[in-house]
Amino acid sequence: MATITVAGTGYVGLVSGACLADFGNTVICVDNNAAKIETLKKGGIPIYEPGLDEVVSRNVQAGRLTFCTDMASSVKKSDVVFIAVGTPPADDGSADLKYVEAVAREVARAMNGYKVIVDKSTVPVGTGRRVMNWIAEELAKRGAEAKGFVFDVVSNPEFLREGSAVQDFMHPDRVVIGAESDRAKNLMKEVYRSLYLNETPYIETNIETAEMIKYASNSFLAVKITFINEVANLCEKVGANVQDVAKAMGRDGRIGGKFLHPGPGYGGSCFPKDTQAMARIGRDAGEPLSIIETTIEANEQQKRRMVEKIEAGLGGRAAIAGKTIAMLGLAFKPNTDDMREAPSLTIIEGLCADGAKIRACDPAAIKEATWRLESCKDSVSYTNDEYDAMRDADAVVLMTEWNQYRNLDLDRVKKLVKSPLFFDLRNVYKREDVEAKGFRYFAVGK
Repeated sequence: MATITVAGTGYVGLVSGACLADFGNTVICVDNNAAKIETLKKGGIPIYEPGLDEVVSRNVQAGRLTFCTDMASSVKKSDVVFIAVGTPPADDGSADLKYVEAVAREVARAMNGYKVIVDKSTVPVGTGRRVMNWIAEELAKRGAEAKGFVFDVVSNPEFLREGSAVQDFMHPDRVVIGAESDRAKNLMKEVYRSLYLNETPYIETNIETAEMIKYASNSFLAVKITFINEVANLCEKVGANVQDVAKAMGRDGRIGGKFLHPGPGYGGSCFPKDTQAMARIGRDAGEPLSIIETTIEANEQQKRRMVEKIEAGLGGRAAIAGKTIAMLGLAFKPNTDDMREAPSLTIIEGLCADGAKIRACDPAAIKEATWRLESCKDSVSYTNDEYDAMRDADAVVLMTEWNQYRNLDLDRVKKLVKSPLFFDLRNVYKREDVEAKGFRYFAVGK
């Protein structure tokens, strides 16, 4: 088994490092955030991801997983270095590669022999070549000391869903390896030997193709979500039920039912950033991707449309001032505390601008929401109890479909609220069930 350095202990880095250790590799997770490393050393997990704490604990105890801030010593001990740092969107929508570059140069300064440097972060097409150049530049600065050092760069994109990332890493649909030497390919197969023995499909490509696979996959899923959201909006106008439409569409093997669930728009760390980057890649290459460009705008419009839906249900925008709205869920999806680009942010900000008071709850994301909604702090309060959130509320908005919000005691809710208005932005409930309890029910696409 290989000895691996994983640069970055964020969402991708920590999950990847822990799971690679579970495959039997020796893994050193490195981060320049000393406080985060101390937390990990003490058994804390800085991100919310179900099951991750068990994998980390198991491999720390087995001696296969360690944490440190010393990149140089870690690189010297390792055969493979995974770059798993953030690539946040720049002002022009492109991925900001400053952290990737910093790690690549740091690896080169510490290199003491053959290494495989793996781009695990989601990066634009062409990044692998840039990593090669950055490393070559640093090696040249070292002169005779580094003469003869060879290395390979590999693109190995991740396909992790927040909330089920451990399962996705352990049981992937495919492993994509973009490499140009047999030596690098063979070492990567050693890294993923457990999956190789389980006959997980391997897709071997050049570096640019592997980089494109990641963006194309996420962009397609974003398009699929946006498509069904637009169909849902049309269904509302013509009297159709989008859930039945989606169910029938999903039975077609050419389409499939996944990601055909209408709602308030997509969010999170991947789809918004990756569609923006994909669009930028197309523009830079002189091949604009009109479908992706339209998807980005339509998704933002879907979030704004939810504000308008709530405004209309409450009697119009002018009637919202002073109303209390219970918000069930804040994270962009269940089983995560991720608030990046979450629809709840746009919706809460829009309602607060109307003069509403928001009483929000979420099992995991309140800490994140507090600083992300700083501009609305005078209008938003938080509670861990969904029934407390609904007390004397003028409306209930189901924003994130956490399991505990899927089976609310509607009789109890009816007694708690001031006005029986129920906005189900995830289509969790059946209209007839909610209306039978005396509520006015608002859904998406039905």
